[in-house]
Amino acid sequence: MEFKTDALLLRATDYGENDKIVTLLTADRGKLTASVKGVKKAGAKLRFAAQPFCFAEYVLAERSGRHTVVSASLYDGFYSLREDVNVFYAASCVPEICDRLSYEDGESGRYLLAAVAALREIGENPSFALVKFLVTALALAGYPVEAGDCAACGKPLSGRLFFDFACGAFTCRECAVGVPASESTYQTLRAALMGTGESTADGEKRALRMLRAYLNAQADLDLPTLGEYAGMI
Repeated sequence: MEFKTDALLLRATDYGENDKIVTLLTADRGKLTASVKGVKKAGAKLRFAAQPFCFAEYVLAERSGRHTVVSASLYDGFYSLREDVNVFYAASCVPEICDRLSYEDGESGRYLLAAVAALREIGENPSFALVKFLVTALALAGYPVEAGDCAACGKPLSGRLFFDFACGAFTCRECAVGVPASESTYQTLRAALMGTGESTADGEKRALRMLRAYLNAQADLDLPTLGEYAGMI
């Protein structure tokens, strides 16, 4: 049986002399693993379909629960993201996040749309686009982050703040629930979530580190590529 599906390549692994095993985030079938035959040969027609950031309509054959890529029609290869090392690392975090948070046979349409939108934005402002995507992905996974008023007393926030990993929200210095957090982190997340804060380079770096720790605390999932990128900026 063959079927078509829009998908984003999440990762590819060498298999044998000429093949690759790819993990795809599909719009309607969740996360899928498939083989791509002969893709490492010179001039292979499907070479692009096993390259980083490939977003395409894939045609897959299914037999006994296993999938093989038969053909693909490229929507966007995001080739410009490979021209700058910082942009490349930021973009590489997107498939990593999708891979950690999505599941086989799960609802992935919104993940796919958010991931493609993030890849289109990352070339302009890598860190902020990544913050925006990460808070969206966390919300879709059931771990939302809030950047409103104090989660404990409801007062407006400024100055010394705290972030409560238990509920994914900030508290004021008087309530002091959670771990210390900078105002730049808070403002960056407000900008990402509501478009009302002021994002800064320092705030973006701190926000990415905090969100990585938050996911680890909530779901015991690590994002090593995100950690490498946060250490670069």
